[in-house]
Amino acid sequence: MPYAKDVLVTTDWVAQNLNTPGVRLIEVDEDILLYDTGHIPGAVKLDWQQDLWHPVERDYIEEEGVAALLGRLGIRAGDTVVLYGDKSNWWASYAYWFLNYSGVTGLKLMDGGRQKWVAEGRELTTDAPQITPGTYPTPKRDESLRALREEVRAHIAAVQAGTGALVDVRSPDEYSGKVTHMPNYPQEGVLRGGHIPGARNIPWARATNEDGTFKSPEELAALYGGEGVTPDKDVVAYCRIAERSSHSWFVLHELLGYPKVRNYDGSWTEWGNAVGLPIEKTYQEE
Repeated sequence: MPYAKDVLVTTDWVAQNLNTPGVRLIEVDEDILLYDTGHIPGAVKLDWQQDLWHPVERDYIEEEGVAALLGRLGIRAGDTVVLYGDKSNWWASYAYWFLNYSGVTGLKLMDGGRQKWVAEGRELTTDAPQITPGTYPTPKRDESLRALREEVRAHIAAVQAGTGALVDVRSPDEYSGKVTHMPNYPQEGVLRGGHIPGARNIPWARATNEDGTFKSPEELAALYGGEGVTPDKDVVAYCRIAERSSHSWFVLHELLGYPKVRNYDGSWTEWGNAVGLPIEKTYQEE
């Protein structure tokens, strides 16, 4: 059983195509300083904090901004754009989802990310890549890939009716309401803990192997199907700020081929702070 879409490349493939015209590498890390310590030769840096988000509004840059960003990075229409990064590609997955949502084509992920590349002893460089800025055509967004707050509120009814599914990809303690952030991170940024009513807890990292690569299609189908998250349903995934849920969106939509999967990028930072939104909490103080 193959993956539904041809969206993964191996570290071997990347090593063999470092100098192939039309193949461009973009590194996207949680640690935005990591790129400067060494990156794959020719890879350009995408800073998820500075490059993707609107500088003032709580939203993304517009389509024109996406075109300007890709042009600045030397990406041209028709290029094969390979994204990779740290933490098993979670921020690379976020960039993949955002660019896909924004209408950019030719996207792939390097399976295993930076973690696998480094573990294999492959070349890193601190040399700045040669970039020839160009003009990228303004893409058109696909709003079917994104869920907004009121859409998620309405989606609860579909979950209750059995036609929809909500996937909370955070840690079990975040899901239960015991904590409001990932383990070993500061507990800040949200007022209430818990999860959206009806959500199933399938932590994002359960989809990966120890080396950061994705599990087989059969293993992934069993993982989500066992929780009632099946391809016949309208699926919404969320986490805290959407980077982990982008990874799960990639698994469901791109690798398993579920036809309708949306990423709720407002996620728990928005839901847990909003007035009047329902929350379930299973953790009980002792």
